[in-house]
Amino acid sequence: MSQPDPPLTPLDVLAVAPHPDDLEILCGGTLAKLVLQGYRVGMIDLTSGEPTPRGSEAIRAQEAEAARKVLGVPLRLNLGLPNRELMDTPAARARLATEFRRLRPSVVIGVAGRTPAASPDHYQAQLLIEAARFWSQLTKWDDRFQGTEPFRVPHLVYAPFPFDAEVRHWPGSFIIDISDTFERKLEAIRCYASQFDAARFDKVRHFVSGYNAHVGSRCGFTYGEQFYLPHPVGAADLHALVQGGKGSPAPVQLPAGR
Repeated sequence: MSQPDPPLTPLDVLAVAPHPDDLEILCGGTLAKLVLQGYRVGMIDLTSGEPTPRGSEAIRAQEAEAARKVLGVPLRLNLGLPNRELMDTPAARARLATEFRRLRPSVVIGVAGRTPAASPDHYQAQLLIEAARFWSQLTKWDDRFQGTEPFRVPHLVYAPFPFDAEVRHWPGSFIIDISDTFERKLEAIRCYASQFDAARFDKVRHFVSGYNAHVGSRCGFTYGEQFYLPHPVGAADLHALVQGGKGSPAPVQLPAGR
């Protein structure tokens, strides 16, 4: 008689994107930094990224695994949804929501943006992630989620595509300093040799370096990655917030009688 799988330790952060290499380009520096900071981190690729003019499913899987190791992320899954035909469908929602219920992350990082000059999978992934987050909490539908327990993902964070066709006004935004993990990010992107030969990688490195330098410079960082929230940024400590979360001094002890 087979024994049930042991329960997984809930993740702190789970990042989701349509294709292998999307997360590396959009937030690879942050994922590597989260691991170094001791957080439990996972990655989900919704599709294999194939077919493309280059590579194969086996090659892309090997590249994704190599990139995972470079970033130090302990868990990476591929849901096997169809590349080029990725859609926010009920079946796809249930598939991703099942992983949310199984992995129970405190934070989901999802891609965001409409990219008419690139893959329509990008925007469909945003819609799918948002819908799956809601579906993950639904009750009386256990048959759709492989018997997993309902779970409400507490926080959704967007990692935007830099070439989004629309100018969006997000309620909240922040920038993470990736100066110490930027080279690791580039190394992870370089793992996708089937997609980025030497000439293409030089262009990607130039773009990523310039973009992350521009984003980071807004906060005084050498390199940074931009994130958005569907709600305003809240804090209990104004001083710590504007200092970039570096903490606050010890509480002042008022004299007796004051």
